[in-house]
Amino acid sequence: MSTVSAKPSEVRRDWWHINADGQVLGRLAAMIAYRLQGKHKPIYTPHVDTGDCIVVTNVDKITVTGKKEQDKKYHWHTGYPGGLKTRSLGQMAPERVLHLAVKRMLPKGPLGRQMLLKLKIYEGAEHPHEAQQPKTWIDPQSKSVNDEES
Repeated sequence: MSTVSAKPSEVRRDWWHINADGQVLGRLAAMIAYRLQGKHKPIYTPHVDTGDCIVVTNVDKITVTGKKEQDKKYHWHTGYPGGLKTRSLGQMAPERVLHLAVKRMLPKGPLGRQMLLKLKIYEGAEHPHEAQQPKTWIDPQSKSVNDEES
């Protein structure tokens, strides 16, 4: 048996829709990063972008555990003297928070930036990617409707 190395022309991309309503930020970001890299596919190759395209809606309803809303800080520098900026998680836009969480879980460099382009994040329930017919992602960790009835 030989090792399979995927070629960019062989990769088949699926589109996934994720409803972020009630999801925990870190767990959601880890699942998205895993799918963007293509690690769930048998043809996964570390140096080839084998991942899927992901559309995330209802990002404004993401939750965080503990007191991270006030305690977690995001720092960046503007490039000017004295330009260190700091914002708490509660002050940041929800789309930006999820984007940064996923970005920091992906590989650094051109391949990671290419993977991040396949992530589409929207605050409301509507998105303009219906033409791609995204499959709805159901988180196996969350309770389904049948579990709540029993």
